[in-house]
Amino acid sequence: MIMSPSTDPDTIGFLVGDLSRLFRAEFERRIARIGLSVTPAEARTLANIARCGSMRQHLLAERLGVEAMTLSGTLDRLESRGLIARAPDPADRRAKLVSLTQAAEDLLAEIRKVSASIRSDLSASMEDSEWERMLEKLKHVRARLIELKVQAANEEGETR
Repeated sequence: MIMSPSTDPDTIGFLVGDLSRLFRAEFERRIARIGLSVTPAEARTLANIARCGSMRQHLLAERLGVEAMTLSGTLDRLESRGLIARAPDPADRRAKLVSLTQAAEDLLAEIRKVSASIRSDLSASMEDSEWERMLEKLKHVRARLIELKVQAANEEGETR
């Protein structure tokens, strides 16, 4: 057995990964508890479409961190219930744009309540100013990661 050096569980990568996993589990638990007419995966999908607006199906899959084929089944169910619509992308007829329908609005209001209740519970032990500062710092880290992603894509394009 090879012994590896001790790994710090509180580095930014582990913290963000843990937070994401734990938040997602809490969101799923609360969605299931209130008995919404959608699965937690469908609720996350609707929330992300609401956040980003109409978008290509493969980009939505990337944002959700799932394979396009996995998302396809979720979108099929949401579309059959009239909660989303898929249409050809005018810029590329092979690609599909996914958008919300008006029928999704009431459901989204309930999903937003669940998210707000989690945020309220999480921030209850902090001063409002502390919570806001933490959010600003996380936004800064997100922006920097996006910059690095763009930079890497540009560098890859230069080497081709």
